[in-house]
Amino acid sequence: MDPSAVQAYYAAKSHHERDRLLSAEGLLERVLTTRLLEPHLGEPGRALDLGGGTGPYSVWLAELGWDVTLADLSPELLAIAESSLPAGTVREVVQIDARDLSRWGDATFDAVLSLGPMYHLTTAPDRALAAAELARVTRPGALVAVALMPRYVSVRRLLSLPDERWQLADRAFQDRLLDDGVFENAVPDRFTHVYGVEPADVAPFFESHGFSTVSLASTHGFLTGVEDGFEALRVEHPAAYGQLLDRLVATASDPGVLATAGHLLYVGRRRQLRTSPDS
Repeated sequence: MDPSAVQAYYAAKSHHERDRLLSAEGLLERVLTTRLLEPHLGEPGRALDLGGGTGPYSVWLAELGWDVTLADLSPELLAIAESSLPAGTVREVVQIDARDLSRWGDATFDAVLSLGPMYHLTTAPDRALAAAELARVTRPGALVAVALMPRYVSVRRLLSLPDERWQLADRAFQDRLLDDGVFENAVPDRFTHVYGVEPADVAPFFESHGFSTVSLASTHGFLTGVEDGFEALRVEHPAAYGQLLDRLVATASDPGVLATAGHLLYVGRRRQLRTSPDS
């Protein structure tokens, strides 16, 4: 990952990012994320909202009684958080790189949400380092939730943007995107440095870094691309919206929706540390 390129994007789009979860697409992502996580959170304790941006999930956790630390790579997003979050929402606001969480000791947190950093790590060593740090600061048995992007979403995004899609005419660019999952945008200050996963690789990766898998789900369900219609249904027919939302939650881990999702949510638990027979 080139931190400066990622920071430049979020600096240019800080207000867009603040409002992203208020769009129809963002509202669906947020409601599915919270619905998928709530059954697994357990009793409130200390939580890390890593890559939490302007803090929407910090607010949600705080409302559930959690003692929240908000951390992000972007100073612009954190400045918005500090100026807009209600007093007392978070314990601290910290600018940090997900690959180095040495600010905190081992097993500090009872839950960690990492809903952004991992998909900006385009090299295997960086992803391994971030996963190791995530495991280190998480208490054994505690919940972790990690947002990921599947490989094909970057192709769909490029096709939708006339001033970016020209990059697909470069065969090497297209092969790197589809074969290696790496998207590095040649257009300045745009969404960039993205690693797209193959869904089948996600659980083995995290399990190799000290986690047990709870679930892997799409945070758009089977409604990727029609989020506007779903939000309209909420307004026009609330009961039908609620019924369909229940179906989305129930089917969010269907393998048929994972590869074409906008975002994936890995939910796991830090495995209990093994002790020696003499300990």
